[in-house]
Amino acid sequence: MNESAEARYLDALRALWRRNWPKDIPQQPVYPLGEMLLTDYLRAWARRDPDKASLIYYGREISFGELDRLSDAFAAWLFAEGVRKGDTVAVFLPNCPQFHIAFFGILKIGAIHVPVNPLFKAQELTYELNDTGARIVLTLDSLFALVEEVRDKTSVRTILVTSMGAMLPADPTIPPPQGMNVPPVACAGAIDFLPALAATTAPAPQVDVGLDDIAALNYTGGTTGMPKGCVHTQRDMVYTAATTCNIGIDLKPSDVGINFYPVFWIAGEDMGIIFPVFSGATYVLLARWDPVAFMTAVQRYGVTVASLLVDNAVEVMDHPRIGEFDLRSLKQVRCSSFVKKLNIAYRERWRALTGATMIEAAWGMTETHTCDTFTTGLQTDDADLKSQPIFVGLPVPGTEFKICDFETGALRPLDEEGELCVRSPSVLKSYWNKKDATAESIREGWLHTGDIGLIDSQGFIHFLGRRKEMLKVKGMSVFPAEIEALLGQHPAVVGSGVIGREDKERGQVPVAFVLVRDSERDRTQAADIAAWCRQNMAIYKAPEVHIVDALPMTATGKVKKEELAKLL
Repeated sequence: MNESAEARYLDALRALWRRNWPKDIPQQPVYPLGEMLLTDYLRAWARRDPDKASLIYYGREISFGELDRLSDAFAAWLFAEGVRKGDTVAVFLPNCPQFHIAFFGILKIGAIHVPVNPLFKAQELTYELNDTGARIVLTLDSLFALVEEVRDKTSVRTILVTSMGAMLPADPTIPPPQGMNVPPVACAGAIDFLPALAATTAPAPQVDVGLDDIAALNYTGGTTGMPKGCVHTQRDMVYTAATTCNIGIDLKPSDVGINFYPVFWIAGEDMGIIFPVFSGATYVLLARWDPVAFMTAVQRYGVTVASLLVDNAVEVMDHPRIGEFDLRSLKQVRCSSFVKKLNIAYRERWRALTGATMIEAAWGMTETHTCDTFTTGLQTDDADLKSQPIFVGLPVPGTEFKICDFETGALRPLDEEGELCVRSPSVLKSYWNKKDATAESIREGWLHTGDIGLIDSQGFIHFLGRRKEMLKVKGMSVFPAEIEALLGQHPAVVGSGVIGREDKERGQVPVAFVLVRDSERDRTQAADIAAWCRQNMAIYKAPEVHIVDALPMTATGKVKKEELAKLL
């Protein structure tokens, strides 16, 4: 690409971004305590206000001081177990305070946090543990048997367990999900996480950890096979916070937020773990989405900041018990459009109910640590919602976008669609153990996203969709290539092609067209393969299955997905 042409293109865009920058929105990243490690933010808030609640978990308050002490204890425990800087530690948990403790303990010794989706089945878990080489896993007692099942196929040597009810209060102030307070499951050979921390008396070791050391491997689905680990640093984490907590939202220590997004997911890691500690705010943590729990928490704790899917907001507005709750403490509400899209009617209903304005959150990817754009301050006369297709606003300070031709890489003019490319301090440093994939995606400092977008004549960014095959099932990313790779492990399957079909409730549903071995045709039914998928894949990935006599193929041996679509 002609460097001078790109420089002129970007200069013109920067001028547009400055001209349309909303009033009172900072134009530089804001670091309230300085650009330093996220773990140092936790220590600083713990010193300043040790008794202030960092987390509220169904009424159980975990203060900044307690979170700092418990994560120090985990750091010391890991160090005593031989974990050193650069080693990976897998956290195979859903939303619970133990996840937060583990996250900060791992980072404090310079180890690498590996969040693992707790919906995973054996083959998915085996792959991710082997890809990261994790030797220590923290998991739920209810998932212990699954980890034991795959243990001999991996490098895992130590398993820590905890239970969902281990940090629940005796009298919850928010209704917990059914089954959370069941007695712990006995796990022979495992170490009980919280008692292990209580028994640790050594101080946290002093390790030279830098902002640019690898801090986390956040996995994203693969378009050419199994998922890839995005290498992220603590600098990525605090940059994302510095360009979101004072720009996308205005998050202050006096705020009370709420998070139910899965914290193993990059958006949940940001919203539920990083942003609260960066800003010094208190956050209510829910194990999962529940409209009554959400409404109860907002009213009881005066929640001021919330991030929702549009689907969640509609469920609240339509809930038969909505009249029992006062939600007017909410001041800042950011939402993401997956199945249901934000529109003016939804915005007006929400404003009438709460007094707050629902605002589209941001465009982002696991590769960029999310939150690469903002729409705050662009709601005058609902201009953001009238500027469709999906309007994602302006780039956050320090991040830049361009639109390129998918095939040639040439710059596309304003108002013309092409590939959305982003350059940002928080772009992944590489794909873990994937040199070729890294070189393909990151070129001359730009991440080529595979998303279709355009930048309009005012400099505003629009997201038009995924050129890659990724599906969105209830807001979760699903990659057909990963499902195809897993189906290839079924003994009767010799080939498959996976596409998506639209679904009113789930957004999209994966559909697999499967070719089976001739010797298996008489004894293998589509229902058998579908059941196998449910046993071997996270449930949201498990496809509808159709057995076919042949798959339409290109001359180079690829399945013609457009031909499969006709079969629907």
